[in-house]
Amino acid sequence: MRAINLYPVKIKTLAGNKWGFINNRGNFAISPNFDYAEDFQDNGLAVVSVNNSFGIINTTGNFVVLPKYNYINQFSEGRAVASYNGEYKLIDENGSILNTKKYDYVGNFKNGRAIASAFDEKGKYFYGYLDRDGKEAIPLKYESASDFVEGKAVVKIKDEDYALIGPNGEVFNSYKYYLVGSLGEGLLVFQEKMDGKFGYIDEKGRVIIKPQFNMAQPFSQGRAIVNTGSDSIVSKYGLIDKAGNYKIKPEYNDIILMGENRAAVGIAIEKENPCIGSLYAIADTEGDFLTNFIYLGVSSYNNRLASAYDSKNTFFIDKRGRLVRSLPIVRGNGSLAFIGKLIRAIVDNRFTYFDMNGRIFYRQNIIIPLNYMYRVREEEYKPNKNYIIYYPQVEGMKNLVLENSVNERLKQLSQVKQVDPNAQLDYSYGRDFSIEFFKKKLLVLELDGYRYPLCAAHGMPIKIYSHIDLVTGRFYELKDLFKVSRNYVQVLSDIIGEQIKKAQHLYVFSGSYKGIKKDQPFYVDENALYIYFEPYEIAPYAAGFPTFKIPYREISNIINVRGEFWRAFN
Repeated sequence: MRAINLYPVKIKTLAGNKWGFINNRGNFAISPNFDYAEDFQDNGLAVVSVNNSFGIINTTGNFVVLPKYNYINQFSEGRAVASYNGEYKLIDENGSILNTKKYDYVGNFKNGRAIASAFDEKGKYFYGYLDRDGKEAIPLKYESASDFVEGKAVVKIKDEDYALIGPNGEVFNSYKYYLVGSLGEGLLVFQEKMDGKFGYIDEKGRVIIKPQFNMAQPFSQGRAIVNTGSDSIVSKYGLIDKAGNYKIKPEYNDIILMGENRAAVGIAIEKENPCIGSLYAIADTEGDFLTNFIYLGVSSYNNRLASAYDSKNTFFIDKRGRLVRSLPIVRGNGSLAFIGKLIRAIVDNRFTYFDMNGRIFYRQNIIIPLNYMYRVREEEYKPNKNYIIYYPQVEGMKNLVLENSVNERLKQLSQVKQVDPNAQLDYSYGRDFSIEFFKKKLLVLELDGYRYPLCAAHGMPIKIYSHIDLVTGRFYELKDLFKVSRNYVQVLSDIIGEQIKKAQHLYVFSGSYKGIKKDQPFYVDENALYIYFEPYEIAPYAAGFPTFKIPYREISNIINVRGEFWRAFN
């Protein structure tokens, strides 16, 4: 295994959040010029993002694959999958595209095969498998497919007709059941009929554990997680062996297999509302409990250590589930991991690296210099484990009264408010910020966040832009950019309407756009005005915040070039 001692870090800069890589001395070996960066893999390559496009760099920071894809996953068996406009490409470690056919999906390589899928000429969706050269080792002919495990995979040929196949499509056995799941240590989850219980069969199709579970997972390390709960709200998870005997009785809110013969067993934080989450105890896979129910989150074991956190701290635990005091204990909720020669903490959405002696090696910056005079300081507010806010505070304004007023408003906009520290909130709430634009005396801050009602399918993102005059302390509004005599609402509404008509924003709901409001959310940069809408307002949730760019040259006749707002950055 190749040792690559380069570590991704994120810093706040004048150009927003940027990623780079530090070396073992804590210095930047690759400058923070990326919008996002993943770890280097053993092949010396890392996936990065620039301007919302993904590429791949080597250890010198040079691009092996130019940033032109919507997404690139991690390499698996020497191959990575890149997507562009819904089309998937298989690439090798030199960045060469291997497949010539178009696919709507390509999975990671397992056992020399990757799942691929696409529509046929009749509009029906089929699955098959690619080899490492990007060729179809098995044609796309299955209604569903699973990854290869130990040289075998389960595929669906048609309703109530599944097969266990080899790497060239050879059929080892067929199964006439409503559902057959992935292979796990020689056993397969199966369901005889729709709405029936789940059980396990062997590769020959013999019933080994009769159907009796409402949910069943594949076997791993001789154990499988099952659920006997009678509805989708109350879970009764248990752990069974290959004979179907319970090692952990089916009476828990959650069970996580952690590897190394350990499991995290969870009870509901609130019995009346179990989907809020669990408190975990550590048990061995024989069913012996090693701790009380004290952890809010855990990770897998690796070399006899696992990361865990409670309501206050994140730390390592040993195989007895006990806190390891000789390694870092970090205030907040998250995870710790050994990365190369360092220990990385991702806690409360912030990166910190420690050396093996537990000393801080690198910590994300909290000061962002704007120029010789002004800077922005990051402050943290976490009154409750489910409520964490990083908010900006401006420093360097000549008038301290105005500076205090600006900072108080930023706290209010960021929702820094009284929250009961001991309450179990029915939601989680997070806020952060970045610098969108700074010129002359205008500072534009993006205040973003996410509010997630626990148990909901998804939460709601939050985005607010503050346009601050660092001399007067004024927060500019949209109307301040325009001449009083001009109907800016109508002009901007018409421009956006034309953009929608010209199909520049295909995701907009038909007939939903009715124009903008006087106080429509917006932000500016040096060249353009940007008008945006909230999720669901004119487009589906997946579209995020639909944003319309309007260059100043298109609205120069209505801009108040003598106004304070315009002159603040021109």
